[in-house]
Amino acid sequence: MTESIVSPAQAGAQAWIPVFTGMTLLLAFCAAGPDYSRPAADLPKDFAVAQAATPASPTWWQVFDDPVLDRLVAEALAQSHDLRAAAERIAQARALLGIARADQLPDAGIDASVNRTRASERGSFPLPPDFVETTTHRVVLRAAWELDFWGKYRRASEAARAELAASEAGRDAVRASLIADVARGYFALRAIDRRLQTLERNREGRLEALRLQKMRLDAGMVSELEYRQVESDLRISEALVPTLRQLRVRQESALALLVGRTPRAMFEAPIERGMPAVPTIEVPAGLPSDLLLRRPDLREAEARLHAANARIGVARAAYFPSITLTGFFGGESQSLSDIFSSSARTWSFAGGLLQPLLSAGRIQSGVDLADARAREAEQLYRRAIANSFREVRDAIAAQSNARDAARSQAEREQALQRTLELARLRYDNGAISLFELLETERALLLARLDAIDAERDRRNAIVELYLALGA
Repeated sequence: MTESIVSPAQAGAQAWIPVFTGMTLLLAFCAAGPDYSRPAADLPKDFAVAQAATPASPTWWQVFDDPVLDRLVAEALAQSHDLRAAAERIAQARALLGIARADQLPDAGIDASVNRTRASERGSFPLPPDFVETTTHRVVLRAAWELDFWGKYRRASEAARAELAASEAGRDAVRASLIADVARGYFALRAIDRRLQTLERNREGRLEALRLQKMRLDAGMVSELEYRQVESDLRISEALVPTLRQLRVRQESALALLVGRTPRAMFEAPIERGMPAVPTIEVPAGLPSDLLLRRPDLREAEARLHAANARIGVARAAYFPSITLTGFFGGESQSLSDIFSSSARTWSFAGGLLQPLLSAGRIQSGVDLADARAREAEQLYRRAIANSFREVRDAIAAQSNARDAARSQAEREQALQRTLELARLRYDNGAISLFELLETERALLLARLDAIDAERDRRNAIVELYLALGA
């Protein structure tokens, strides 16, 4: 019969196996604080309009069928400083999650030291000469672990994961806003181009009219008053042209900054121009409840709420005791050569418990703070939901209203064009005054400018619809 000899270290380790097993099982079921559940929202059953058969395309800006716009969007997605900053915020949130997860695991490290000491030869207990000066070598593996009985670190990890999700949703929100801003900025630039072209043509027409009036004035066919009226209209056009040119430069600079161009490229690389179409858009297919998952701002707000809810558990866990296990295992010897021998072995294992008793209300205040932050996050989430459906409702209504407005402005321009032709005939026949003719010309100019703005607004309404629906 063979007897197995168990060392004290092995016996101690075996004695703690049931303890560790019980602790592990307990840790799996204990977590302070409330579990998260999405707040109920009173959503409409549908969008109250006829919808298309298919959902919105992820590359929705391609409906404008403009390669220049496609290139600007691609450039912005590749170079935007705001989008890159959002990506770095995700990296920060991911690092914080790694830190939070690490708190759940034991800390371990190697502690190595060399200690040289000398004792007094004149002390109360004289030492032998060999013990007056000593050198001690020590190498141990230290470990410490705070057991997460109450879920403090698991709730902190849950909050960190939610913050990471919020950062990712925030990046998506920046991306969606960036694409919409590029499209709107491009449409604004094209509208300025067309307004400038219209004003320059009007200026050339007024210049020719002034030349003819000068000939008539010299021939005694018109008075100086009529001549000065035409000259006044010319000067107004001449004053508006440089103003619009300056506005165009500002819009080009703003668009260049938006797509992430360098300062050098702002000066040297011109903004291309294309011909964006004005498509007729149906409301893409989708349920109102899908909006909660599609829109990145709603996903971000909900993730912030989830994180705030998890931090309630972190705060409440402070009421419970902290249980910490510490220990070390290694060797200690005066001679470095035998520090790893069995006779030089040294070890220690200890457990500690710290139960808060008096905190002057600090723990309760921390819980109250976490509760209030969670309630605030819930209200912000509910407000974000309400605001998103307001934007959807406005964007859907803008589709038909912007289309009707653009059509009316185009018809107004056509009517005034015909009115001007008739007015010129009547002026040449002496039926109306020059003042009436000039007023008709001014009305036509304003109608053309308003028609350009209406077409820009119609394109912007399409952008707002896709943005509101979280495409």
